Amino acid sequence: MIARWRRLVRPAARRASAAGIALLLAAACGVNPLSRKYEYEEEVYVDLDGSATVYVNASVPALVTLRGVDLPVDPAARLDRQDVRAFFESPVTSVANVTTSRRDGRRYVHVRIEVDDIRRMGEAPAFAWSSYRLTAGDASVEYRQAVGPAAGRGVADVGWQGSELVAFRLHLPSRVTFHNSPTREIRRGNIIVWEQLLAERQKGVPIEIDVRMDSESILASTLLLFGTMIVLVAITFVLFIWFIKRRGEPVTPA
Repeated sequence: MIARWRRLVRPAARRASAAGIALLLAAACGVNPLSRKYEYEEEVYVDLDGSATVYVNASVPALVTLRGVDLPVDPAARLDRQDVRAFFESPVTSVANVTTSRRDGRRYVHVRIEVDDIRRMGEAPAFAWSSYRLTAGDASVEYRQAVGPAAGRGVADVGWQGSELVAFRLHLPSRVTFHNSPTREIRRGNIIVWEQLLAERQKGVPIEIDVRMDSESILASTLLLFGTMIVLVAITFVLFIWFIKRRGEPVTPA
């Protein structure tokens, strides 16, 4: 029960804090945090035990050309969410939610997926273009993902201009000691992004993701520090009460 509670609470806490900080910073800088648009993105919240929550946000044409799924690219056509759910559902992935939206004359799908062991996620057809590794050492954990060829399925003209982007985004639970993202950035909330032009992803230009991080999560360290502070405050309070009581005791004459 405790392990399940930690799985539910920790990713939610990370998502809330990361999103809140990002939005506040963007507002302070006068930047629209939603201005960067992707035709396909995988957003992975991975935990040190290998469990993960994965968000896929993609246009339907991008899903068709990159993953080969049979969905209607015509935005006026009926899109059955059950077909989307069936594509992402597998023995190693569980679909929690599917929603849709429209942008730039294209229909988009937004899927939340729960994964018990990210090392097996490549067994799911939707993620079979990647291999995943999570290797734990005494003091560090290494995450590696190799993204290989796309399905390469052709689609009709859907309005792409050639500048459309694909992104793979990692939300990590502990301090990052190394990563190979071309941006060289670690955004607030331990977020690292690998971007690629959609045209390059269609051609199967590989992406190599390599990250090393501490074996103890930031949340665990914070809770330990918070717990230690509570204990110290309690001890100080008890000693203060004891001191006051000692000073107030009457002196017995000899």
